[in-house]
Amino acid sequence: MTSRIPFYFIVSLLVFAGIALSMYRHDVYGVPWTPGAERAVWEVEARVEFDAIGDPVKISMAAPETQQGFTLIDESTSSPGYGVALIDTDKGRRAEWSIREAMGQQILYYKTQMLIDDQANYKDTPPKGEPMTVSLDNPQQTAATALLNQARTRSSDNLTLTRELIKQFNDKQNQNAGLLLNNLSREEAITGLLSLEKIHSRVVGGLQLEDGRRRQNINPMVEVWDTASEKWKLFDPLTGNEGRPDNVLVWNQQGHSLLDVVGGRNSHISFSIIAQDITPQQATREKVQAEDLLNFSIHTLPVEEQAMFKTIMLVPIGALIVVFLRVIIGLKTSGTFMPVLIAVAFVQTQLITGIIGFLLIVGTGLIIRSYLSKLNLLLVARISTVIISVILIISVFTVVAFKIGLVEGLTITFFPMIILSWTVERMSILWEEEGAKEVFIQGGGSLLTAVLVYLAMTNEIVRHLTFNFIGMQLIIMAVILVLGNYTGYRLSELRRFKPLTED
Repeated sequence: MTSRIPFYFIVSLLVFAGIALSMYRHDVYGVPWTPGAERAVWEVEARVEFDAIGDPVKISMAAPETQQGFTLIDESTSSPGYGVALIDTDKGRRAEWSIREAMGQQILYYKTQMLIDDQANYKDTPPKGEPMTVSLDNPQQTAATALLNQARTRSSDNLTLTRELIKQFNDKQNQNAGLLLNNLSREEAITGLLSLEKIHSRVVGGLQLEDGRRRQNINPMVEVWDTASEKWKLFDPLTGNEGRPDNVLVWNQQGHSLLDVVGGRNSHISFSIIAQDITPQQATREKVQAEDLLNFSIHTLPVEEQAMFKTIMLVPIGALIVVFLRVIIGLKTSGTFMPVLIAVAFVQTQLITGIIGFLLIVGTGLIIRSYLSKLNLLLVARISTVIISVILIISVFTVVAFKIGLVEGLTITFFPMIILSWTVERMSILWEEEGAKEVFIQGGGSLLTAVLVYLAMTNEIVRHLTFNFIGMQLIIMAVILVLGNYTGYRLSELRRFKPLTED
């Protein structure tokens, strides 16, 4: 008989290592055990892409500063072969890259850490000189005058005048506003009209902070100088809301260009955002340095990849739930880990939308597959046809959802098409061999498992622990190994043997 001592030794080692790594992460780097109030740092990474043409290259990008609600505690760049400088200019703080010669696609990274700080020490720089007025032709000048006259009568100061102008530009029936928007963006039109009133304003870039977002773009916003409080006031040109939301970081604060590229073309900048669960004290001490275990952790990856891993690290939780339900409970599912992948799709689509989409796709796919079974096709051809059918089904449902105004239905494209195709094929064969009852049992079991996995994946505590404590993955692995060693009866089987216990 094979000794089980090595097995239990490995399990114990995994548990010990997982606990030790988690304790180290908590004690040395101060990562809290639970999410919430201590999540104090936003880490934002700007990714600059462009095509170099073989000439000297100079890239200048606006860099954020300490501002209302945020204190800049750290910044860094990643740009092999480039000279880099973070400088203060008359256009505000900027990150500049330079190289003598470059060819082909280039990717540069700039990373900043902003501490959430209601007592941030910053100073609003007052504008200098007179505002630069916008040049308008006669029809545009007439329209601008009409808009200003109406806004002026309904306002009392710079801020209320700005609000009234935004309301007019948001009125689709306002022909004067529509005339100006034919040649100017909404932000340029608002600042242009304010300049005619000798009011200082500027277009800045607002970045909405949302944990785990990738490839985020800057949203243009308008800042207006308030002479009463001697502060810049932020306005959302789309809604007219005044004030800076807690989750908005102003990137190019001086209102100058976001990105200037010399020696390249097809430039693009995007942002990836992640919330770091560390204490403010450790953030300000800049304690996290490139040493020891941290060099080999996912926290040293670019933020975009970290955001991706935030979802990937939840998959072991799903695997644990599936193993428990199949080995201990005895729940039948269509495929071993198909419910985990469906649950990942539910995270993107939301639960109700995901369940409806899953039932529609699989149900329609089964109808199509039942017809294909009558054609006696080879397996490869049949599966390929089912895959194409699933893609068409998803496309049709997405278009229909868009046409009838169900925006949630657009997220149905997150479903894994290949897995759904195999699910349709598997259920169809099961229907032919064992009947509709078994299809509903396994299909219902798969859906129930996917829902339970979804609930676990969307739990804030689970998401926090799996991402911030890599040791949790070792503990989960140990538990799965222990469950895999179970050879007793499943709970669902107890009912079958209950008559044996009765007299």
